[in-house]
Amino acid sequence: MLKRLLPLALATFAVGTDGYVIAGLLPSIAADLGVSTPAAGQLVTVFALTLALSAPVTGALTGGLDRRTALLAALGVFVVGNAVTALGTSYGVVMAARVVTAVGASAITAAASSTAAALAPPERRGRALAFVLGGLTLSTALGLPLGTLVGGAGWQSALWAVAGAGLLAALGIAVALPRVELPAASLADRMRPLGQGRVLGLLAVTSLALLGTYTLYTYIAPTLGDATGGSEYRTTLVLLVLGSGTLAGNIAAGRLVDRHSPARVLTGALVVAALALALTPLAVRALPSTLVWGAVWGVAVGIVVVPQQHRLIALGPAAAPVLLGLNSSALYVGIALGGGLGGLAQNWFGLAPAELGPVAAAVTVLALLWHWRTTRLPAPSTASTPPAPPVPEAGSAARRPVR
Repeated sequence: MLKRLLPLALATFAVGTDGYVIAGLLPSIAADLGVSTPAAGQLVTVFALTLALSAPVTGALTGGLDRRTALLAALGVFVVGNAVTALGTSYGVVMAARVVTAVGASAITAAASSTAAALAPPERRGRALAFVLGGLTLSTALGLPLGTLVGGAGWQSALWAVAGAGLLAALGIAVALPRVELPAASLADRMRPLGQGRVLGLLAVTSLALLGTYTLYTYIAPTLGDATGGSEYRTTLVLLVLGSGTLAGNIAAGRLVDRHSPARVLTGALVVAALALALTPLAVRALPSTLVWGAVWGVAVGIVVVPQQHRLIALGPAAAPVLLGLNSSALYVGIALGGGLGGLAQNWFGLAPAELGPVAAAVTVLALLWHWRTTRLPAPSTASTPPAPPVPEAGSAARRPVR
């Protein structure tokens, strides 16, 4: 099983890193392309928004393909997009390349998650999802420091590294992953769940939770200024601790949702995240307290996505690719809006970066309250889920020889 899941985790790591790597390289990108740093920052926003909006469309276009073929096609577009970005010499070309890259990335996370869910037996589905999403959650914390480190040789080097990770994931999928066929769904089928109160409520929780996280995380480097004294090494240390906590939380989430109610697991994670964010201004004054704060917040952040994926799959296993695709869109909507909210809070109210913590905590509390509301909504009827043609059992798909 691990042999089949590892390339999927690498694919989500490449996608996640690609979404964050440019944030640590904005000054050099702006200088090379002859634009302002805020203009260069729009490369991050456009990537996230394009990914969010295109995910249902690319999911519908690739819905009739087996998951291996769909992943290879998406990774191909992803790798080419990053290569063109690295080769681009003008702002317009680089922006267009980021749009192309995001279109490819939009199909990867949901396809990888639905494939993992299909390959794993029900009692291990949570751990399989956690392993594959571990690539995404690890990139959340490590994408920025890794990008800054590799980008020291030029920001193009970081993009080439991401393209290489995508190519390696494609090779692993081609070799190790069997054909996995899941029900195809049209674009109308994919958007239909948005009319269901419970599904829409769960997607709102995903967006709000990520919005709270990225209101602060987008500006994590200046937030750590007092604790690190501007030292790149100390900043990297804090980010590594945060990343380790995120990975630990992701691993724990898989085991927790296999043993306990996913809704209860998510409640605990959001409570801890809100408390950690509220304490940010106090916690980041010194390095020791910042390290403890980073570990605790990282664990909470790492838990959030897995129970959400699990809850959506439980609503309609046959519609898993549709629901996970929408969740991927909701996730990136939260990321894009979080950076915007953090920027507006600083510009409009003159907040220091560390003071964004309470703002992020308030958004996370809103996510928690909305989550509690979703636990009281009726589940959608089976008649309202997208139609699904008969497909092989996940176990038989896993045993089918690679073709």
